[in-house]
Amino acid sequence: MFSTELIIAFFTLTLLEIVLGIDNIIFIAILAGKLPKEQQNFARQLGISLAVVSRIGLLFSLSWVLKLKEPLFTILETSISGKDLVLIAGGLFLIGKATYEIHHKVTVVHEAHKEGKAPASLFWMLAQVIAIDVVFSLDSVITAVGITDNIPVIVAAVIVSVIVMLIFSGAIVRFVDDHPAIKLLALSFLLLIGVLLVGEGFHHKIPKGYVYFAMAFSLGIELLQMWQESNVRKAQIANQPASDASTTGH
Repeated sequence: MFSTELIIAFFTLTLLEIVLGIDNIIFIAILAGKLPKEQQNFARQLGISLAVVSRIGLLFSLSWVLKLKEPLFTILETSISGKDLVLIAGGLFLIGKATYEIHHKVTVVHEAHKEGKAPASLFWMLAQVIAIDVVFSLDSVITAVGITDNIPVIVAAVIVSVIVMLIFSGAIVRFVDDHPAIKLLALSFLLLIGVLLVGEGFHHKIPKGYVYFAMAFSLGIELLQMWQESNVRKAQIANQPASDASTTGH
């Protein structure tokens, strides 16, 4: 039960689930930010909880999940399985959703139209979260089974990773929601993940490490820019009294 092999598998899976869960948190952050303020925290927690339910549900349906890897038909000499169809559909959904949100963010909208627009529906937000949870969970479960076939270890890793995500997701959601540039980066990340899922569905495997590195690098540059802007504002505030005094003297 507590062999070195299982302990290593547990910590490896926990870290893997946390990394894979970043996709979910960002997607939920984007959707929750469109809800009324009083519903955002509840929607975030419920969305992440649905993620763990879908993962554990797929784990206990493992025989069915593995059958999804069996080819159904062939397109241009590429065999397509049930898993491939789910990944392609999920990837196209992410590409469409991220493109729509990016267009919405960068397009100038008149304030009167913004005020007259009804807030997003909690039900519609959760429906989208459930749909994308299934895609991310399928990818996560198949990856986890490739590391170990011990179901209790996988379930424990999923539960621990979700607890970690629940603890830090609030700060991540607020940070993404408060910084428009970070939100655009997050949407770009989801767009790239969608492309990866479609590519994987057609058996063109692109290592996710490339995308994570690119996004981490972009995030680092953006954080440096925010730090610089913060220092400039502090310097302007610090110099303000001296400027006022010199103006009064003249």
